[in-house]
Amino acid sequence: MSGACEVVWRLLYALLCLQRALFAWLRGRLGGGGPRSWLWRWRRRAASAAASCAFLAPAAGAFAFHKPAVVGRRVNGGRGRWRADGRSLEKLPVHVGLLVTEEETSYADMASLVVWCMAVGISYISVYDHNGIFKRNNSRLMDEILKQQQELLGLDCSKYTLEFANQDKTDQVLNSQSSLKVLSPEDGKADIIRAAQSFCHLVAQQQRKCTDLDVNVLDSLLSSTKGFPDPDLLLKFGPVDSTLGFLPWHIRLTEIIALPSHLNISYEDFFSALRQYAAHEQRWGK
Repeated sequence: MSGACEVVWRLLYALLCLQRALFAWLRGRLGGGGPRSWLWRWRRRAASAAASCAFLAPAAGAFAFHKPAVVGRRVNGGRGRWRADGRSLEKLPVHVGLLVTEEETSYADMASLVVWCMAVGISYISVYDHNGIFKRNNSRLMDEILKQQQELLGLDCSKYTLEFANQDKTDQVLNSQSSLKVLSPEDGKADIIRAAQSFCHLVAQQQRKCTDLDVNVLDSLLSSTKGFPDPDLLLKFGPVDSTLGFLPWHIRLTEIIALPSHLNISYEDFFSALRQYAAHEQRWGK
């Protein structure tokens, strides 16, 4: 019995020595000055690490994976939906004007609007900004429209063809189902002035009489919209409460719907404007 007690005692003593040796080694490694010193250092490092994690948490959240948002101009099942949407309306405008009153212009967003007009079955489309940016860069706009046509309509793009019928490229025709004109202020009041001058010249040459002047005669003398009917609907984008010279002779019976901006516009916003137009009853001045 005494022998067993001695063995147990020696074992406990060996464990105590091992504990002391381990304690001394830890104190040397942590640069200690006693157990309080290394324990305090450990706690301070732990607190610092916790503070760093708390500081970096918002930044980590910013880089967390998120499912990409759906871009406004992309619509699930859009290729088949757009034509059906056009047919679902009680009335669809034949000619739609797209008027940008904003200083900033987006070729991609304007191209999407043109392609949506084509896809729902609108035959004539006019694009206008009061600075004439789109008209000066009409080739860039056309390139963007063809790009958006491929991207939005995919394999169906061959079913939707467009004639680019602006004045300086009248020969660029794409077997059209829709026609596009890009306009600027010179196609508004300035065109009316040119038409009046032409009529006065015809009167001076005795080819016309003053009493011949009427709506049809003036329409025939206007060059900016030749081949286009008057707009049924004008979508005005931006905060300015003015048409800024958009075809003043042609919009006397045009329905005008204002939208906040053409930048990042969605198909839902565009089609909502078409539904609003279809719901309006035009009384033709009655």
